[in-house]
Amino acid sequence: MATLTISLSDEEMRRLEMLGKREDLTVEQMVHLAIHDFIGQPDDTFRAAAKRVMEKNTELYRRLS
Repeated sequence: MATLTISLSDEEMRRLEMLGKREDLTVEQMVHLAIHDFIGQPDDTFRAAAKRVMEKNTELYRRLS
């Protein structure tokens, strides 16, 4: 497992701590969740393919809804 050290401004840290208290999470947990959310996003190839499918089948989807 790798360890990462980052620098935050006092304001950024204060806001993270406030959000953490509100969500009942530590700053480390929130950063970990944010990283997982970011790296778990579909890549551009998938997004382009999904967009083509949605555009190609717009009329079909409209009729089915």
